[in-house]
Amino acid sequence: MNSEIFLNFLQKLTSIEEKLVSDSELNGGGLHEIKKGGVLKIHTDFNKHPKNNLDRRVNLLLYLNKNWKDSYGGHLELWDENMEKYVNKIKPEFNTMVIFNTNDFSNHGHPDPLNCPSNFSRKSIATYYFSNGRPKNEVNQKLIKNKTYFKNRLGYGNEVISTNENIKNFFRNLKIYKKLKEFEKKYIRSKK
Repeated sequence: MNSEIFLNFLQKLTSIEEKLVSDSELNGGGLHEIKKGGVLKIHTDFNKHPKNNLDRRVNLLLYLNKNWKDSYGGHLELWDENMEKYVNKIKPEFNTMVIFNTNDFSNHGHPDPLNCPSNFSRKSIATYYFSNGRPKNEVNQKLIKNKTYFKNRLGYGNEVISTNENIKNFFRNLKIYKKLKEFEKKYIRSKK
């Protein structure tokens, strides 16, 4: 899934103009497993690669679950930008591949607890693809830190505990902080 042939396929499929590159280190990707009772609340993903500062553009999920029943749940839900409703629901059954553009508005997850038997689990392979730059309309200017943002679904109460990061955001906006983060990415993270 990191081959040049596959990257060219993704480039055509997604119509992304900037050249897509794979992440051979699988930061945040790889094999994922969720067991009975587990959830992945609706969220938008981190938007920058943690080491090379490239923009995260595409998520690819390949499900590995044979004999998965609807009653087990775990369906991937893709929600609208305003978190008012899901627009698509995908059963995590074997050999199903989901590819979607990811940005500051691509809300997704499986928010309800898995109801599978104890000897089952929801398994997938996740790979992410990046580019150098992205359209400005894919960026929420209110989000400062490069992190995953969990969201509340309309009508479900307070599913997500939010924290006030005003003090952190003040420091994040300082030039010295930004220079230190650049130094860390270039000289410290790159050597791990």
